[in-house]
Amino acid sequence: MTHRPYLRYPHKCLRTAADPVAEVTDDTRAIWDEMIEAMDAMPGVGLAAPQLGIMQRLAVVDASDERGKAVRMANPEILHRSIEFRDHEEASPNLPGVSAVISRPRAVTVRFLNEDGAEQEQDFVGIWATSVQHQIDHLNGRMYFDHLSKVKRDMLIKKARKLAR
Repeated sequence: MTHRPYLRYPHKCLRTAADPVAEVTDDTRAIWDEMIEAMDAMPGVGLAAPQLGIMQRLAVVDASDERGKAVRMANPEILHRSIEFRDHEEASPNLPGVSAVISRPRAVTVRFLNEDGAEQEQDFVGIWATSVQHQIDHLNGRMYFDHLSKVKRDMLIKKARKLAR
């Protein structure tokens, strides 16, 4: 199976909030499978559906060492954030060749519909928490570099455009 191509920034889908998922269906599960394939191909620790041009609130995260432990989420929302922050270098296949250190809450509690269509709450810590927050940003039409100052963001985008030439 091959996955859809990653959209390139500044594609409008990357700046548009995704639509809520009414219910988890076989089509939803097929999209998650495609997303996991795309995530593993990067290789990365998470992917949101809009990154592939699918405007649904779907995300996958797998920060396990051995892989194959992806958490599939529909309509994820953060219920609680830790007051302690963690810095991590983040990147995106939608703006290849560049990355930036972003500070996010070290732990989050997230509510979502799981692959069975049941509502679930789960705690994520460390790189898992960073990835979940990164994916939820994508679902809301935001990218990791939106957390940077305007000067740093502009420099990052300029560098990525130069590398793309």
